[in-house]
Formats: sequence, C-alpha cells, structure tokens
Amino acid sequence: MAYVDGYVLPVPTRKLKAYLRIARMAEAAWRKHGALDYKECVGDDLEVKCGAPFPQAVQLKRGETVVFSYIVYRSRAHRDRVNARVMKELIAQGMPKEMPFDMTRMVNGGFKVAVGATVRGAKKGARRRG
Repeated sequence: MAYVDGYVLPVPTRKLKAYLRIARMAEAAWRKHGALDYKECVGDDLEVKCGAPFPQAVQLKRGETVVFSYIVYRSRAHRDRVNARVMKELIAQGMPKEMPFDMTRMVNGGFKVAVGATVRGAKKGARRRG
C-alpha cells in the first residue's frame, strides 16, 4: 500500500528562494534513495470558503507564504528505510541546521493511501484494508 508524508509550513517570502534551494537538494536525495514522488508547492489560492484554510493551520504571519509538500513511497516500511538513508546523506552534505522557516508551526504526518490511482512502484493488485 502506498504511503505519503505530507507537510504544510509557513515560509517567509523573503526566504522562499533559500527554502527552494534546500528543497531541490532534498528532492535529489529522496529520489536517489527511492521516493516515488516528491513535490514542493507554493501557496497560490489560499482564501478558501469552506474548512480551515492552510494559513490558519500554520498561523501565517504577514510577509509569509504557505508551502505544501509531499513525498510518496511504496509503503511505510519503505518510507522508514528511505528517510534513514536521506537523513544520513543530507547531514553529510551539510544540510543547514537552521531552516529558513519556523519549524514549530510546520504541520506534518504520514498517511496510508486509501483512495487513488496506483502509484508507480507500489505493489500492484494489493488488497486495500479498511
């Protein structure tokens, strides 16, 4: 069953280029170690009429934008293996210790894919459990 790590975070607009440089380095590492997909998405239409908007979830401040990111894996076990390798590599490459955003306002979690198209590299014909 496919597995997704998802992130929503506030990034100061003046630091967005720095964040995206780090994100490109991270994408290369995650893909190298087996992630099936990796996306970094910058907020565009965030004034929604229903539900709680992303800016509210991350306590967005003036001069910040929302970034929504996700990484797709074959399974949770695959995610755990990939992440262990990625963290080791990024530390060795000198990933900055301080991120260009407030990590205490980042929202994240891991999710089992329950509905959706088969992900390339995921087990085909796998039965879905409710």
